[in-house]
Amino acid sequence: MSYPDNMLENIKKIESTRARIVEEAKKGDNFPRLSLEDGEKLLRKYHPDYKDGTKRELKVGKSKGELVPNEFADVIEAYPGIEPGEIDLEQVDYDVDVLVIGAGGAGSAAALTAQEAGAKVLVATKLRHGDANTMMAEGGIQAADKEEDSPTRHFLDALGGGHFSNDHDLLAAMVHDAPAVIEWLEDLGVMFDKDPDGTMRTLHGGGTSRKRMHSAGDMTGAEIMRTLRDEVRNREDIKVVEYEPAVSLIKDETGGCAGAVLQNMETGKFSVVRAKTVIIATGGFGRLHIQGFPTTNHYGATADGLVLGYRAGCSFSFMDASQFHPTGVIFPEQNVGLLITEKVRGAGSQLVNADGEQFVYPLEPRDIESSAIIRECFERKKGIETQTGRIGVWLDSPMIDVLEGEGTVQKEFPAKYRQFMRHGIDISKQPMLIFPTLHYQNGGLKISDDTSTEVPNLYVAGEVSGGIHGRNRLMGNSLLDVTVFGRRAGTAAARKAKEVKVGTLTLRHLTAYAKELESVGIKTERISPMILPDYVGKVG
Repeated sequence: MSYPDNMLENIKKIESTRARIVEEAKKGDNFPRLSLEDGEKLLRKYHPDYKDGTKRELKVGKSKGELVPNEFADVIEAYPGIEPGEIDLEQVDYDVDVLVIGAGGAGSAAALTAQEAGAKVLVATKLRHGDANTMMAEGGIQAADKEEDSPTRHFLDALGGGHFSNDHDLLAAMVHDAPAVIEWLEDLGVMFDKDPDGTMRTLHGGGTSRKRMHSAGDMTGAEIMRTLRDEVRNREDIKVVEYEPAVSLIKDETGGCAGAVLQNMETGKFSVVRAKTVIIATGGFGRLHIQGFPTTNHYGATADGLVLGYRAGCSFSFMDASQFHPTGVIFPEQNVGLLITEKVRGAGSQLVNADGEQFVYPLEPRDIESSAIIRECFERKKGIETQTGRIGVWLDSPMIDVLEGEGTVQKEFPAKYRQFMRHGIDISKQPMLIFPTLHYQNGGLKISDDTSTEVPNLYVAGEVSGGIHGRNRLMGNSLLDVTVFGRRAGTAAARKAKEVKVGTLTLRHLTAYAKELESVGIKTERISPMILPDYVGKVG
């Protein structure tokens, strides 16, 4: 398979304007950036977050009355999948200092620092260790570790990208820890891209004022996850249990978190974990397919940790804000939703419409970039339609080889090159057809800068937390988020575990939550956590 004839014909227009656009890029004469005011207008008119009828107020819990996506409200306003009476909490299967729920980047980083602080750690994960969005992150990780940069500049860039709504304490913690995280990851064995003299290579990302994006080709997340996973597996006092997701937190009579109930995905058997402290690191909700968008997220991203934490008494932060990555694949159909890393635009590729013309600065913050693409396709009618009725614009990847020399695309983006070559498309010579795809959950459970929550002895790290990025996350701050706050969570949870005495285990909070649902008239057969997405009878 390659592009069909109508797309090949349109690509000729792209090729006819490329030389001019390249010359303009060489002179620094790029498409102009939007002002803050114009960017805000674009967002409010075209971004999916502002579409009428897509959100509703929660009827139960600590964040009752807050607007959240309808699909997420369905998961929150659902009944627990277990009855407290069917679990024998006196039969404890695992007794540990720290329980980590989730085994992606945040969970693995947390396990390592908790173990280093002297804790006995259990990591419980729904799928395999490393099956997580961390594995799928491509473009890079931000850190202000060059002479011309600083954590203050990083802070200001991220604050602007988040529309000045970020939690300042959380954001300051992230940018402050960033250089130390890069050093820590490299010491563990992460192979970052470097120049021949050993200097770390860095690139721009959308919304950045300095080149601070560290990468490992276009497989940065996979390289980080590989390293963290290997390190966890080779540490004593860390046990990993796969295919056993948490279906409920356990509390004690003081109201503190005291463990979790796990359920084996093959046998259905429940296990009871008693823990002095618990870390939720379960990732986001991409597989809820907000507004029907395809997603870049891994198969297990079904909002489990949000459900667990909220039922236990945590609040939400920014759960009305979702991130749609501007460059998701829409052709070939088999790759729909697949992420095209922002690093492609950072390397020189431009977005062009069906006429071969630029219509947006290529490194606007992600929400603005996505809004511009949606406008181009549906209001200006300058998108390209696929055989299945999807509409997108071109990401002109051949520009990279023209600007940087032949072979650059294959060298810098080997994974993406191979993914497209399977379908007969050489992205060093032909552009990629893209459209925004659901990518990231900007909000999550509310945390402090040590990752603690409103529930005693419960910590949260990674995408399942909210507030760090405000209403929009910049590229490279997700891999940074999971490692910074994963490390902080492990350290804080291990320290707290030394002073905790677990009382009588209870699931009374589940009974209370079910009663609250009933009291507001919610009658449904929906249960949550969902565990895996339900695609029965649905067409993507």
